[in-house]
Amino acid sequence: MTSVTTKPEVSQPAIDPIEVEVRERVREFIQELIREELEAALARPRYGRPTKDAASAVVGHRHGSRTRTLTGTFGKTEISIPRARLAGPDGKTTEWKTKVLPAYRRRTRAADALIAGAYLSGTNTRRVRRALASVFGGDVNKDIVSRVWRQVKSDWDAWNARSLADEPIVRLILDGTVVRVRLDRKATSISLLIVLGVRADGQKVLLAIKSMAGESAEAWRAVLDDLVRRGLRRPEFLIVDGAPGLDKAIAEVWNDVPVQRCTVHKHRNLLGHAPERLHEEITADYNDMIYAATREEIEARRKAFIRKWRLKHSAVATSLEEAGDRLFSFTRLPPSQWRSARTTNAIERLHEEFKRRIKTQTVLPSADTAAMLFWALLASDQIKMRKIDGWQTLAIKPTDQSIDLAA
Repeated sequence: MTSVTTKPEVSQPAIDPIEVEVRERVREFIQELIREELEAALARPRYGRPTKDAASAVVGHRHGSRTRTLTGTFGKTEISIPRARLAGPDGKTTEWKTKVLPAYRRRTRAADALIAGAYLSGTNTRRVRRALASVFGGDVNKDIVSRVWRQVKSDWDAWNARSLADEPIVRLILDGTVVRVRLDRKATSISLLIVLGVRADGQKVLLAIKSMAGESAEAWRAVLDDLVRRGLRRPEFLIVDGAPGLDKAIAEVWNDVPVQRCTVHKHRNLLGHAPERLHEEITADYNDMIYAATREEIEARRKAFIRKWRLKHSAVATSLEEAGDRLFSFTRLPPSQWRSARTTNAIERLHEEFKRRIKTQTVLPSADTAAMLFWALLASDQIKMRKIDGWQTLAIKPTDQSIDLAA
């Protein structure tokens, strides 16, 4: 008896009227943008004549249309592109080209970002094609994925090599985060060392992200040396997480720049030196000190904190004294900047968003991929950074007056 086997048929998704209507509206919207662009170039609508005010405008004529396919996060759609020829000063005509949909553009930037993001997450080209087939209507093959990946890799290399000489950076925020990647087929923890810059207008910008074995002085020194080599000017203020390796590297490169130690990291250190039953009380005393309104109040509350905790739990007082005046360097700035200058929260928020995006992947495919994926979230505008609080007073230089450490 002969048995006949057949391959199971993959059911096609039912036509979704909402998706169909959305894609049609997108198509109409893009075509309307292009029609308006052409009407502006010809200074007249279709079948119309130039107005008197447009007598000096560029003259030309339409000659039909052509169809182009565009793939975006809305799917694949066909766009009717009007054609026209424009007359030049020499009497010759040239083909009009739309700026809305540049030549050879077959996919939107968001579509490329989606393809690149899937690939960076550790999915191979075949799986990316299958995973995105329903979104893009089967229009993504492995060659397209490879081309998008090569473009992303090229952009990443160019970003890492770009000059920083023209960047008006006045402040740096430096911190590291740990991710797990696959090295030699084994899950390994590595550190991503991240540097944010603050421009003179207060806008935060990502300057560097490097994958390293850890946060040693040598690793951080390599990051700082690369920034200097690419022309980064001497910053006026630094905010760090308190890692010993970073402190040592900064001392070797920018020894005379004021450094603020993150008050959030220090708070965690204090809690780590005390039993849990004391955590609430330590937090209350610490916040009263750090968030006091004036330098004088901060000094007084610091002295009170140390006196109290020397008697109640000496390890807490010793830990606070260890931080020295770097925990209070923010007081050398105008009070309007204190909120943004106390912590490395600007990077911490990026860490949290990055880890939220990769939480379904316990291990990333490689160290380079981890750094690229972090960068791609910002480069593709999936994560936007705003100006720091108090940016209006950034032109005021930090004072030389440090806080009084006498307890």
